[in-house]
Amino acid sequence: MKNRLKELRAKFNITQEELAQRAKVTRQTIIALEAGKYNPSLELAFRLARILDTPIEEMFIFDG
Repeated sequence: MKNRLKELRAKFNITQEELAQRAKVTRQTIIALEAGKYNPSLELAFRLARILDTPIEEMFIFDG
């Protein structure tokens, strides 16, 4: 699964640390997500979509 986290985070001028705090995860989790090494739980995906004011299907792209 691909994602647009890094792009959206930059658009909103949010640091990895700030996004992590707001999403209640570690910065390492955000780094892993942005690198495509980790797929978020559904709960986390919705939390990130809400924080970045982006529909979940526009943030995470299923390439299966």
